[in-house]
Amino acid sequence: GTTPHFTYQVFFMKKLWTNTVPGKDRNADIIFHFHQELPKLLRGYHRCTKDEAARLAALVYRVRFGESKAELAHIPTMLRDLIPADLAKAQSTNDWKKVIVQHYNQDAGTSPEDAKIAFLKVIYRWPTFGSAFFEVKQTTDPNYPEHLLIAINKQGVSLIHPVSKEILVTNPFTRISNWSSGNTYFHMTIGNLVRGSKLLCETSLGYKMDDLLTSYISLMLTNMNKQKTLRIK
Repeated sequence: GTTPHFTYQVFFMKKLWTNTVPGKDRNADIIFHFHQELPKLLRGYHRCTKDEAARLAALVYRVRFGESKAELAHIPTMLRDLIPADLAKAQSTNDWKKVIVQHYNQDAGTSPEDAKIAFLKVIYRWPTFGSAFFEVKQTTDPNYPEHLLIAINKQGVSLIHPVSKEILVTNPFTRISNWSSGNTYFHMTIGNLVRGSKLLCETSLGYKMDDLLTSYISLMLTNMNKQKTLRIK
């Protein structure tokens, strides 16, 4: 007959990464930004060198274990929690361990919180920082692979090669004239409706792509109107 008591944790996720600069808001970096960006790295969505991957892995290790070196011996068995999935086989597990330990030793004395911010500062230099990524299939444009990685961020909508992670094209929001989505697709027109190019993607996350695109463009238009108002004044 007693009333149960529940403890809830609410996690907020950043939706629009328009003016996020690592180090500017320390609490947001530590509590939200790091934990939102880490899974994207581990899934192999960013284009990343082996040295950058080792540097980031050392920082992730420091976030988890601090100054404890006891777990360094287990790095080969925990690589999937440290290294981007597409790079794991780029060298042997022992070679990964060696370079990760080197970077870890160079950061001696860095706190786990500062390691989170250092992690974000590395990714911040990449054009795909703060992106929402979507794995899609397309057959409308022969210039692009059938399977694509699409990144939506403050720069616009980027089409990325799923293996090399090369950015094939970035379409700024000002070039996107129309878009729509359904349960199984996302459709986008680049350029004007008469002479523009169309991209039809098979995806179950079309609604999410649609919402992100709408939100970024709405924010862009709001900022443009504010600037016009300031000029008139």
